[in-house]
Amino acid sequence: MFSVVFPGQGSQEVGMGKMLYEKYDLVKNYFRDADETLDFPLSKLILEGPKSDLDLTFNTQPAIFLISYSIFNVIKKEFNIDLNKADFFAGHSLGEYSALSCAGYIKFSDTLKILKVRGEAMQNSVPRGIGGMVAILGTTIKKVEDLILNNKENFKVQIANDNSDGQIVVSGKLDDLENFVKILKSQGIRNIKLPVSAPFHCELMGNATKIMKQEVDKLEFNEGYNVLMSNVTADKINNISEIKYLLIKQIESRVRWREIVINMINNGVNNFIEIGPGKVLSGLIKRINKQVKVQSINNVEDINNLTF
Repeated sequence: MFSVVFPGQGSQEVGMGKMLYEKYDLVKNYFRDADETLDFPLSKLILEGPKSDLDLTFNTQPAIFLISYSIFNVIKKEFNIDLNKADFFAGHSLGEYSALSCAGYIKFSDTLKILKVRGEAMQNSVPRGIGGMVAILGTTIKKVEDLILNNKENFKVQIANDNSDGQIVVSGKLDDLENFVKILKSQGIRNIKLPVSAPFHCELMGNATKIMKQEVDKLEFNEGYNVLMSNVTADKINNISEIKYLLIKQIESRVRWREIVINMINNGVNNFIEIGPGKVLSGLIKRINKQVKVQSINNVEDINNLTF
């Protein structure tokens, strides 16, 4: 059994997808359609930068989706390999939208539009300089949960990403994060302040949730081809009404990536195919379970070596 997974924010780089863009008219057409849909030269930003603009959340989200969607359809239409035969689809945060679109639940143009709105809503939910995120390395999710619970009177932070064994990310206001970091340091727990401009996947994203509820309610969904795994529940999503509910809830909820991977493995998956820029998810999956096969698909050589 195999699963197709799609990366989230942090996988972007200037020039991603360039090889496929230059080789296939199909990809050129997707890039052109994205520019027209968003009324913005997203393709130029992806291919030429500057990186500082590509890293802005409202540009990053549709950009990563565009690359993932392009790779997926090159595999399908140029190589005649149907990844919709996968047993599960899953994506990390915005990658869930890539999964939904590639599985046929949301149209390409609608996915671009809603990710642009999502990025803007998340970026603007909290004024700059108010919130942030910290990665915690080398400890367990239980340890982090206990530290947060035991210090809830002193500060408020939330687990934003449970990525893998030994890689957890928390979000909150900067003052609260500083107090939490002092606790971590006192216990010898490694941590890194992340270069993000907002505290994603926590209650501070409340304004973004309101905006996304309006947008998701307006969005047209189709019956898709693949079983999806939810960031919010780490379990299978059963129907379109549940997809809508969980997409809205996702904004303030923990990304349960470690649990998603474990649940897919427990359901028989032994081969993971990452579709999109970078190899972030491939690395996380290997940390979760070294026995499974992991393939990261970025270019023609990767596609030629693809097996499932």
